[in-house]
Amino acid sequence: MPDPDPLAIWPASAVALPDGDLALGGVPLTELADHFGTPAYVLDEDEVRQRCRAYLRAFPGADVYYAAKAFLCRAMAHWVAEEGLGLDVCSAGELELAVTTGFPPDRIVLHGNAKSPADLQAALRLGVGRIVIDSTSEITRLAAAVPAGSRQKVLVRVVPGIAAGGHAKIRTGTDDQKFGLSLADGSAQHAIARVLGQPRLELVGLHCHLGSQITAAKPYLSAVRRLVGLLARIREQHGITLPELDLGGGHGVAYRPGEPALDLPALAAKVRAELARGCAAAGLPVPRLAVEPGRAIAGPAGVAVYRVLSVKRTGAHTFVAVDGGMSDNPRPALYGVRYAPRLVGRRPAAAPERVTVVGRHCEAGDILASDVPLPGDIRPGDLLAVPVAGAYHLSMASGYNLVGRPPVVAVTSGHARLLVRRESLADIQERDIGL
Repeated sequence: MPDPDPLAIWPASAVALPDGDLALGGVPLTELADHFGTPAYVLDEDEVRQRCRAYLRAFPGADVYYAAKAFLCRAMAHWVAEEGLGLDVCSAGELELAVTTGFPPDRIVLHGNAKSPADLQAALRLGVGRIVIDSTSEITRLAAAVPAGSRQKVLVRVVPGIAAGGHAKIRTGTDDQKFGLSLADGSAQHAIARVLGQPRLELVGLHCHLGSQITAAKPYLSAVRRLVGLLARIREQHGITLPELDLGGGHGVAYRPGEPALDLPALAAKVRAELARGCAAAGLPVPRLAVEPGRAIAGPAGVAVYRVLSVKRTGAHTFVAVDGGMSDNPRPALYGVRYAPRLVGRRPAAAPERVTVVGRHCEAGDILASDVPLPGDIRPGDLLAVPVAGAYHLSMASGYNLVGRPPVVAVTSGHARLLVRRESLADIQERDIGL
């Protein structure tokens, strides 16, 4: 088989330049590094918008909610709103940022396995469209907080007992994790009955989320079958037909050339067909479908740019250390994720060698990319660009070693603009109020 296209996992606007540089959105990465410094995150606005549109094409008539946990800033919320998507948030912080940006609150869904009083109060105050019930204790707390004379639309998060996802830590459809209410032990059915007994809560549908980095349609089809079965039992036991079904997200993307990614059009066609068959067999109307992509929209649209600080050869190992690391991308340390960094800014004069790209932090596990090919003449001062860096990098960033979080720069049509500025030492110090 021929080698996979090395730019296949990059945004569609990525163009290799004759001098070894790479342009994104019409802007060379070396120019971005020189102007904004490194490390930095570059977000291709057109790629984000095109991926939003791809979901709307694949799921016509459905609700598509962008999962803000993947990455959120004011510009991202604005782009998503303009493209006609809703928003899935997990905290009062994400909710407030979106609404103060102008995002319509009725197109927002609030998630969370342990929503705080502040989360629920903000959701009710701002008028979110849906709140996903994740535990029985949440039912009473939420119902008590809803103002008299009004009703809050809710969904119940069901655990369908399906194992799917790229790593054990990101599988959420099984009974051995913290999210949702089990179908197998009756917890989901009990919660549904409890919600229906609360006059200030309006149960409008079921929700499930199987996990992350799922690259096959089969788990989603299994979830549809089990949830349609639950919809039928709800009608039999309670005499109501729920109008909505939210299948969550978790749609997998390729992080390295040649890796599998979820086929979105095929997924949509199979899910719709399975839903139609199941509802017809149960004598149910087909509920309005919802999906919640996050990584699949933001991930491939983002690129991380680092500068090499040192190259250390120790026995059979070569360590290429860069000016970022696990504080701006903890995913390799958490999940063992593998990336495909690329030298940009010059043409190499040596053949590739296997190296390990490491970060600057005081942890042996601070590794960004293990056993990857980079030119044998890699040296301090070089730039490395890491594709598929738009999701769960900056959103999971930490303050480890007080190095400050990188900026986010948007590119489109040959122009670059700062979306989120670099966190400075002054920012860090201002939070520390002293002795």
